[in-house]
Amino acid sequence: MDSHRAWRLGCCAFLLAGFAGLAWADNPFRVSSPDFRQGMPIPDKHGFHQQNISPELRIENVPAKALSLVLIVDDPDAPAGLWTHWLVWNLPPNTTGIPEGKLPEGASEGKNSFGNVRYDGPAPPSGTHRYFFRIYALDTTLSLPPGSTRAALEQAMKGHVVGGGETFGVFSASP
Repeated sequence: MDSHRAWRLGCCAFLLAGFAGLAWADNPFRVSSPDFRQGMPIPDKHGFHQQNISPELRIENVPAKALSLVLIVDDPDAPAGLWTHWLVWNLPPNTTGIPEGKLPEGASEGKNSFGNVRYDGPAPPSGTHRYFFRIYALDTTLSLPPGSTRAALEQAMKGHVVGGGETFGVFSASP
Protein backbone atom coordinates (compact mmCIF):
# COMPACT_ATOMS: atom_id res chain seq x y z
CA MET A 1 0.00 0.00 0.00
CA ASP A 2 1.50 3.38 -0.96
CA SER A 3 1.97 6.05 1.72
CA HIS A 4 -0.76 8.30 0.29
CA ARG A 5 -3.36 5.54 0.41
CA ALA A 6 -2.34 4.67 3.97
CA TRP A 7 -2.59 8.34 4.95
CA ARG A 8 -6.04 8.69 3.32
CA LEU A 9 -7.32 5.59 5.10
CA GLY A 10 -6.03 6.87 8.41
CA CYS A 11 -7.39 10.37 7.80
CA CYS A 12 -10.81 9.11 6.79
CA ALA A 13 -10.92 6.71 9.75
CA PHE A 14 -10.01 9.58 12.08
CA LEU A 15 -12.62 11.95 10.69
CA LEU A 16 -15.38 9.37 10.26
CA ALA A 17 -14.68 7.49 13.51
CA GLY A 18 -17.84 6.33 15.14
CA PHE A 19 -19.99 7.10 12.11
CA ALA A 20 -21.97 4.25 10.63
CA GLY A 21 -25.07 3.72 8.57
CA LEU A 22 -24.61 6.27 5.80
CA ALA A 23 -26.10 4.97 2.56
CA TRP A 24 -23.10 6.04 0.48
CA ALA A 25 -24.05 3.97 -2.57
CA ASP A 26 -27.71 5.04 -2.62
CA ASN A 27 -27.22 8.78 -2.35
CA PRO A 28 -23.49 9.58 -2.42
CA PHE A 29 -22.29 12.93 -1.12
CA ARG A 30 -20.09 14.30 -3.91
CA VAL A 31 -17.79 17.10 -4.87
CA SER A 32 -16.76 17.75 -8.47
CA SER A 33 -15.47 20.56 -10.63
CA PRO A 34 -16.51 21.66 -14.13
CA ASP A 35 -12.91 22.91 -14.52
CA PHE A 36 -11.35 19.43 -14.44
CA ARG A 37 -12.54 15.84 -14.39
CA GLN A 38 -11.59 13.39 -11.67
CA GLY A 39 -7.90 12.53 -11.99
CA MET A 40 -7.33 14.87 -14.93
CA PRO A 41 -5.14 18.01 -15.17
CA ILE A 42 -6.20 21.13 -13.30
CA PRO A 43 -6.08 24.15 -15.65
CA ASP A 44 -3.01 26.37 -15.34
CA LYS A 45 -5.04 29.41 -14.27
CA HIS A 46 -5.66 27.69 -10.90
CA GLY A 47 -1.92 27.31 -10.28
CA PHE A 48 -0.06 29.34 -7.66
CA HIS A 49 2.33 30.84 -10.22
CA GLN A 50 -0.47 31.64 -12.67
CA GLN A 51 -3.74 33.41 -11.77
CA ASN A 52 -3.95 31.52 -8.44
CA ILE A 53 -7.76 31.37 -8.43
CA SER A 54 -9.71 28.52 -6.91
CA PRO A 55 -11.59 26.25 -9.32
CA GLU A 56 -15.36 26.12 -9.32
CA LEU A 57 -16.66 23.27 -7.18
CA ARG A 58 -20.05 21.56 -7.24
CA ILE A 59 -21.51 19.81 -4.21
CA GLU A 60 -24.28 17.22 -4.39
CA ASN A 61 -26.32 15.14 -1.96
CA VAL A 62 -25.29 16.79 1.30
CA PRO A 63 -26.47 14.58 4.20
CA ALA A 64 -29.68 15.82 5.83
CA LYS A 65 -27.96 15.88 9.26
CA ALA A 66 -25.40 18.44 8.06
CA LEU A 67 -25.33 21.81 9.80
CA SER A 68 -22.17 22.99 8.03
CA LEU A 69 -19.57 21.92 5.49
CA VAL A 70 -15.77 21.96 5.52
CA LEU A 71 -13.47 22.04 2.47
CA ILE A 72 -9.86 20.89 2.66
CA VAL A 73 -7.61 21.08 -0.42
CA ASP A 74 -4.22 19.41 -0.20
CA ASP A 75 -1.29 17.82 -2.02
CA PRO A 76 -0.07 14.53 -0.53
CA ASP A 77 2.83 14.36 -2.99
CA ALA A 78 4.72 17.43 -1.73
CA PRO A 79 8.38 16.77 -0.80
CA ALA A 80 7.77 18.19 2.69
CA GLY A 81 4.79 15.88 3.22
CA LEU A 82 1.10 16.74 3.11
CA TRP A 83 0.77 20.33 1.84
CA THR A 84 -2.45 22.20 2.58
CA HIS A 85 -3.65 24.62 -0.12
CA TRP A 86 -7.02 25.75 1.27
CA LEU A 87 -9.06 25.36 4.45
CA VAL A 88 -12.68 26.53 4.52
CA TRP A 89 -15.28 25.87 7.21
CA ASN A 90 -18.82 26.83 8.16
CA LEU A 91 -20.07 26.62 4.60
CA PRO A 92 -23.88 26.49 4.80
CA PRO A 93 -25.25 22.95 4.40
CA ASN A 94 -27.39 24.07 1.46
CA THR A 95 -24.25 25.02 -0.51
CA THR A 96 -24.44 23.42 -3.95
CA GLY A 97 -21.34 25.06 -5.34
CA ILE A 98 -18.39 27.30 -4.72
CA PRO A 99 -17.84 29.76 -7.58
CA GLU A 100 -14.42 30.07 -9.18
CA GLY A 101 -12.22 32.43 -7.18
CA LYS A 102 -14.84 33.05 -4.49
CA LEU A 103 -15.39 32.27 -0.84
CA PRO A 104 -19.07 31.72 -0.02
CA GLU A 105 -20.59 34.28 2.32
CA GLY A 106 -20.37 33.32 5.98
CA ALA A 107 -17.54 30.81 5.50
CA SER A 108 -14.17 31.13 7.24
CA GLU A 109 -10.71 30.34 5.91
CA GLY A 110 -7.71 28.87 7.69
CA LYS A 111 -3.97 29.17 7.27
CA ASN A 112 -2.55 27.07 4.46
CA SER A 113 0.95 25.58 4.22
CA PHE A 114 2.16 28.69 2.39
CA GLY A 115 1.31 30.63 5.57
CA ASN A 116 -1.60 32.48 3.91
CA VAL A 117 -5.27 32.66 4.82
CA ARG A 118 -6.67 32.06 1.33
CA TYR A 119 -6.63 29.61 -1.56
CA ASP A 120 -3.14 29.07 -2.94
CA GLY A 121 -3.09 26.81 -5.97
CA PRO A 122 -0.89 23.99 -7.16
CA ALA A 123 2.84 24.70 -7.28
CA PRO A 124 4.74 21.42 -7.50
CA PRO A 125 8.52 21.92 -7.43
CA SER A 126 8.92 19.02 -9.88
CA GLY A 127 6.93 16.26 -11.48
CA THR A 128 3.17 15.80 -11.35
CA HIS A 129 1.28 16.04 -8.07
CA ARG A 130 -2.27 15.12 -7.04
CA TYR A 131 -4.53 17.77 -5.50
CA PHE A 132 -7.47 16.54 -3.44
CA PHE A 133 -10.62 18.61 -2.86
CA ARG A 134 -12.46 17.08 0.11
CA ILE A 135 -15.82 18.19 1.46
CA TYR A 136 -16.96 17.09 4.92
CA ALA A 137 -20.49 17.44 6.28
CA LEU A 138 -20.63 18.22 9.99
CA ASP A 139 -23.44 17.97 12.52
CA THR A 140 -22.36 21.31 13.99
CA THR A 141 -20.92 24.69 13.07
CA LEU A 142 -17.38 25.41 14.21
CA SER A 143 -16.24 28.11 16.60
CA LEU A 144 -12.79 28.60 15.12
CA PRO A 145 -11.29 32.00 14.44
CA PRO A 146 -10.30 32.82 10.84
CA GLY A 147 -6.69 31.85 10.20
CA SER A 148 -6.83 28.69 12.34
CA THR A 149 -4.49 25.85 11.43
CA ARG A 150 -5.36 22.53 9.85
CA ALA A 151 -4.61 20.78 13.14
CA ALA A 152 -7.11 23.02 14.96
CA LEU A 153 -9.70 22.47 12.23
CA GLU A 154 -9.32 18.68 12.30
CA GLN A 155 -9.54 18.67 16.10
CA ALA A 156 -12.75 20.74 15.99
CA MET A 157 -14.22 18.38 13.35
CA LYS A 158 -13.50 15.25 15.38
CA GLY A 159 -16.71 13.41 16.24
CA HIS A 160 -18.86 15.70 14.08
CA VAL A 161 -18.38 14.32 10.55
CA VAL A 162 -21.60 12.86 9.10
CA GLY A 163 -20.38 12.43 5.52
CA GLY A 164 -17.71 13.27 3.03
CA GLY A 165 -16.85 13.40 -0.63
CA GLU A 166 -13.76 14.12 -2.68
CA THR A 167 -12.39 14.69 -6.12
CA PHE A 168 -8.84 15.20 -7.29
CA GLY A 169 -6.94 16.61 -10.19
CA VAL A 170 -3.29 16.64 -11.17
CA PHE A 171 -0.91 19.49 -11.87
CA SER A 172 2.62 19.33 -13.32
CA ALA A 173 5.60 21.55 -12.61
CA SER A 174 6.57 23.98 -15.33
CA PRO A 175 9.53 22.78 -17.39
